[in-house]
Parts: sequence; C-alpha cells; structure tokens
Amino acid sequence: MAPTGRKTAAADIARLKKGSGPTVRRMLLGSELRKYREARDITRAAAGHHIRGSESKISRMELGRVGFKERDVEDLLKLYGVTDKHVIRTLTDLARDTKKPGWWQEYGESLPNWFQVYVGLEEAASRIRAYESQFVHGLLQTEEYARSVISSGVLTPTIEVEHRVEVRLRRQRHVYDSTDVRLWAILDEAALRRPIGPVDLMRRQLEHLLKACDHPNITLQVVPFAAGALAAEAGTFTILRYPDFELSDIVYLEQLTGSICLDRRSEIDAYTMAMERLSVIAEQPSQTPDILKEMLSDL
Repeated sequence: MAPTGRKTAAADIARLKKGSGPTVRRMLLGSELRKYREARDITRAAAGHHIRGSESKISRMELGRVGFKERDVEDLLKLYGVTDKHVIRTLTDLARDTKKPGWWQEYGESLPNWFQVYVGLEEAASRIRAYESQFVHGLLQTEEYARSVISSGVLTPTIEVEHRVEVRLRRQRHVYDSTDVRLWAILDEAALRRPIGPVDLMRRQLEHLLKACDHPNITLQVVPFAAGALAAEAGTFTILRYPDFELSDIVYLEQLTGSICLDRRSEIDAYTMAMERLSVIAEQPSQTPDILKEMLSDL
C-alpha cells in the first residue's frame, strides 16, 4: 500500500508521459521510491544491498541521476512492502519509459547534451518563471529573432542553427497550446531595446510580445532602466516548478558552453526571493502593453 498520508503518483505519471523526456521521468520515479523507502524506515545501504548495489547507487537512483532496471524497481517495491498491483505496474512501466528518448533528441548533435536535459525539464514543468537581461526570452522570440540570436553566437553550421530554431519554436508551441503550463517572464528593458537585427525585425518582435500579453498562459513584465543595478544582481535565470509531481523546483542557469541546474532548498529559496524582488521592481503586467507600444513608436 502507498505510504500513509499521500496519494499514488499514477495520475501525475500519466500526465508526465504526454511529453516529457527521460530526465524528469527518472526524477519522478526516484522521488517515489525514496518516499516508499522512508515510509518503511529502511536505510539506503539496506536498500542497495537488496538489489546487489550500494548506498550510493540508491542515492543516485532517488535523485534521478541514473537509469533504472525494471527488476531493481520491482525488488525495491517488494522490500518496501508495496503490494498494490496498479502501483507496481505503473512504476515498473515508468522505469521502462525512462529509456525512451524525448522528441528533442532527434536533433542529435545540433543540441548539446546539457541543453537536451533542460528541454526535458522545461517540457514537464507546470510553471516557468524567468528573468532575462540580455535577450527576449527564448519562449517569446519570433522565428527571425531566434535565428539572429542563435547565428550571432559561437560559429555554428547553418543546419545546426536551423535545428535549434526549430526546437525553440516547438518549445514555444508547448507553452501556447498547453493548458497545463504557465510562463511568467520578466524582461529587462535593455533586452527589449538591444537591436538584434534590422528595425523591421525588432518591430515584429515587439509586436509579437504585444500579442503574447493577451495569452492566458503568459504573464510579462518589464524591468525599466530606472530600477538601477538591483535588477542585475542575480543575472539571467529560470525557475521551473513541478507541483503535480511532488518534485522540488529547479533553478536553471545557462552559460556560454554549458549550464547549471540547482535543486538545493537554500539555492532555490535564494533565487525565488530574487525573482520576487524583480517582480516588485518591474512594471506591473497591466502596464506592459503600453511600454511595448512606446518602444514601437521609438523605432
């Protein structure tokens, strides 16, 4: 039976299977196994010994850092006293699904491994909160703006540029078409005024943002120049939330050649506080359309 005081994750897993990749599937399965283990007060060392492994193996499994063998999951559930056949079948099916690639993996080497991990995390999130100081957020870019940004960075072959643009547009469609995800983006005024191409390109980008303000899944704020240095204290970052899956939030920091995903409670709290401060110093969402119209008139 499931641990006292909480429901089975079957419904959450069913939703997760609709689109997310192996990264979040591993995280969810690891989280469920940890809860069953803790409910029976079994140590990681004892659990590891039971599946012919070690304490560190159980730790990596519970954090979703490694893949899962169906036999290991079945053996652990038996050790944890889980007898509900539906729960056992659901979790062993999930173990098998952790090996299935996400749609973004079809682009192969055009997407770095670290970014493929992020796309999987983003795809499963129910809430995406982001602060951007350099560019319009990727989920809000027009196709031509995205192409200009991607091609202006590190020298990238044309085919890779087009693949990355296509991935960006598919990520956008997920936000625009889904009823399960909300995007709250805070953009620095500098990101909106920085020319990324011809005036016509920037005009179409601002008009695109103006339309996004009316979308029910999107909240958009602008941090004005008048906010001063406070807005830049944390740099660009994204917070992903998974309330349905009982998974912890993840803070995503992107760098030139890689990225960092933070999941420690103290780190998440620090970035959440930074995001709250940004939302306060930024203009209110209701003012965003007027700000964008003023920028359009300045072009």
